[in-house]
Amino acid sequence: MSGSPLVQAAVVSPGKLGVPAQVQASPYLACVDFSPVQGEYRGGVGALDEVSVADLLRNGFVYPPHSVYRDVKVAFTGFAPGQDLHAAPRFHLPYQSASVPDRPMIGAVDTDALVATYHRLLGDGVVRAVRGMDSPWLLQSGGKDSTSLAMAVAERSPVTVCVTYAGGDEEDELESAQSVARQLGLRHTSLICDPARAYDRYLAMVPAMPLLTADFAMLSYCDLVTHVAEAGGDGLLDGLGSDTYFGLPVSWRGRLLAAAACRLRLAPALFESRLVRSSFPLAYVLGTLQMDGFERFYPGSRFTDIEVDTLFGRPIADCSRQRLELFRADISAAASAEARRRISVTVIEPAVFGKGIYVAAAAGLRLAYPYCDEALRDWVMHAVPDELLIGPGQTNKMLVRRHIAQRFGQLPYVNTKGSFRFDIRGLARRRFDQVYAFAQQARDVLPGAPQWLERHRSRMDNKYFASKFYLLAIILPWLAGLRHDASGSGGPPA
Repeated sequence: MSGSPLVQAAVVSPGKLGVPAQVQASPYLACVDFSPVQGEYRGGVGALDEVSVADLLRNGFVYPPHSVYRDVKVAFTGFAPGQDLHAAPRFHLPYQSASVPDRPMIGAVDTDALVATYHRLLGDGVVRAVRGMDSPWLLQSGGKDSTSLAMAVAERSPVTVCVTYAGGDEEDELESAQSVARQLGLRHTSLICDPARAYDRYLAMVPAMPLLTADFAMLSYCDLVTHVAEAGGDGLLDGLGSDTYFGLPVSWRGRLLAAAACRLRLAPALFESRLVRSSFPLAYVLGTLQMDGFERFYPGSRFTDIEVDTLFGRPIADCSRQRLELFRADISAAASAEARRRISVTVIEPAVFGKGIYVAAAAGLRLAYPYCDEALRDWVMHAVPDELLIGPGQTNKMLVRRHIAQRFGQLPYVNTKGSFRFDIRGLARRRFDQVYAFAQQARDVLPGAPQWLERHRSRMDNKYFASKFYLLAIILPWLAGLRHDASGSGGPPA
């Protein structure tokens, strides 16, 4: 691709059950054509790729270029347009720091001029992103990316409304986001997480959702998108997309966890002890020991391989893990933990970007990622010194921090913050029986799901188990919906 990133999606072959189809779903596209997964692909579990369901349980997303359907492949970043993703897919990430040897030295550049250029290019990306939107909304977490983006939005698209999702009691970025919007003269609103409402909104979208991911912000996104649509918004701006080219330092905690992930197969009885059941850190560490080191880069607590095999009633987890081999050449060539983490961020695009792309498609809203702008990306890769990408003490996005400092002081959630937090324990308390009913209806695919839910019902105050419940809450209605589609009765039962 060259020039503006807002180009039309490429589609290979029409959608028909049993006929291979491809969808180009890069966040650099203006829109994604999901016509290959309409109609007959919603015809029942016969179209389902069960290894992809194992991917969702193990990692929270389907390994690209696969999808939840056997005959549909999806190309995200790293897959060259036009290649046959069914026969022999090839992956390569070109946005590694080591691949740009001519990046300037910090002493040879005017930092203020770099910040000004960054602001201009980000603003250009905003202009392209809001094209075709009459009432755009910015998903504003209150952190670095959304604050920097809000500065460009205020200048280039001042009609944009900022919305912040207050998802839990562990972090509260609402005050920071409100302050940023107020000082920039942007309208701001917020949405307080109600896990039952968010789940109901997800279920309402399932029949129209083209593909499936189980990102831990999926329900938050469904909640927000429905809120925006009901308020009259017709488009969304999301501040994701710059991590790949700005870089991702790996903390000592991340290095320790990656080292601890050594593919052990621990007896499930270990998790039956009262100590483990009541301790999130201990359960998390035991879960980590059973992961692959690279897969530990992926966020959240997920099902172990033994649990996945038990849910299916047969060995299948190894087939999911085997899909990682497609990325092994790039992983092995990566010269640092930071370089490997860049690859991991690209591998999980079906979760990070997929949730937004799929949810927006179901809601009929436009969605754009201003940071996924080729001109901005290429300029950062080639014109910004290393010290302004990752600074002393592994501080990330130094250029973005300097951009923010031109207008604001030290914002608390520019330093440390999360976004789209969701009350997973509240979801388990309020929707357990409903998810259990879906498990009964999806027994033909996951015969062990009802038993897992029965065994863990009393453990949902522990986020480790509640996170796994969340994955089932996402996946099971989809499976139940495929069954109902095959019978001609519509989407998942209420």
